[in-house]
Amino acid sequence: MPERPTLADFFRRRLALDPFTTRHMMQSARKARQQGADDKVVLACLLHDISVAGLLRSQHGHWGAQLVGPYVDEEVAWAIRQHEILRYFPDESVGYGYPEAYSDFFGAEYQPPAHTRAAYLEARRHRWYMSARMVTINDLYTFDPDVHVEFEEFEDVVGRHFRQPAEGLGFDSSPVAHMWRTMIWPNNFL
Repeated sequence: MPERPTLADFFRRRLALDPFTTRHMMQSARKARQQGADDKVVLACLLHDISVAGLLRSQHGHWGAQLVGPYVDEEVAWAIRQHEILRYFPDESVGYGYPEAYSDFFGAEYQPPAHTRAAYLEARRHRWYMSARMVTINDLYTFDPDVHVEFEEFEDVVGRHFRQPAEGLGFDSSPVAHMWRTMIWPNNFL
């Protein structure tokens, strides 16, 4: 990694170590852009699984929102956090049904835990509900191995809406700098 790593550096050098997830995020962002989503939704789609590719899978919406929170608009971070919750709940008014794959993963009778159901009800009433819902809509099944997307396609959106610290991600004394440094040096035990 360079001395002052940017978001683009992380996409190209660290997140690329998980090409499946990185390709998925960029396909999701492209799909959102093609459907006319605003920049905030496109950026949220681009970053929605950043924790999966860079840190960990469990509670990935929450971790991802924390990771990018200091650098993006509050609505973007909120949408990233809530997409994890909303994906379990259909919203037929916008054409989002319960993902078929979830029935395979969890079983036909699966019910999300109580804390997830409570978070869904809260998110449903929130003013930014549709931003998070748009992430789930553009997230669903964008896993095509034959679709190639480069980070450069989103540099304009990132340039306008991601506050890149001059010191580099991980070195700006933000409350999440340690998370970025963990991605830079994942095996540094001291």
